[in-house]
Amino acid sequence: MDRDLAADLAPRLPPTAEIVTADFLEFDPAPLASAGPLRVAGNLPYNLSTPILFKLLRAAAATAGQPTSVASPAIVDATLMLQLEVADRLTARPGTKEYGVLTIFVTAQADVARVLTLPPGAFRPAPKVHSALVRLTFKPPVVPSDLRDVFGRMVRSIFTQRRKTLGNALRPFADAAGVGALQALGEAGIDPARRPETLTLADLVALASALTPPGLQAEP
Repeated sequence: MDRDLAADLAPRLPPTAEIVTADFLEFDPAPLASAGPLRVAGNLPYNLSTPILFKLLRAAAATAGQPTSVASPAIVDATLMLQLEVADRLTARPGTKEYGVLTIFVTAQADVARVLTLPPGAFRPAPKVHSALVRLTFKPPVVPSDLRDVFGRMVRSIFTQRRKTLGNALRPFADAAGVGALQALGEAGIDPARRPETLTLADLVALASALTPPGLQAEP
């Protein structure tokens, strides 16, 4: 929180604007979204960008039922300045070294577009890293609600062993779930010789479904 900046801005704002001096990681944006579609913009602290991104994803999911539009969530989008390496992870494709847990969780809930890339010299004082501006346009979550818990735990588990074959990387999680790893991969139509980093979002949803007991899945 920058209390000095907040105090300096206060007398300059129009009456329609409001300053909230708070830690975003502890702030609930839902009341703001309930008043109408909400757009987020921020130059994020680079050392906190990942937890802030996950907070935004949770907030977008929590406000998706607000009465703004039948087809879109109340938090419409977020335009964020990030360290270039984080932006690369958000826009990564399966099979690349940047592709991982952050990529999967963000793209499961938002379309990501890189708006521009900035060198250190664009800022004063100049940081030691390059930066990028990205826009996250939120959408209804791709992962069905009844699969989200298994999906999240599974993705985190297999990506701790991303260079192993799936037959081996999935085994600890599958064993804990009481399902054979090869059985689940077969049901999902995934070659056990592939590696976690090659799986698309659709592959991961299918695999989470194969690892979820039928009684816990929603009826078609």
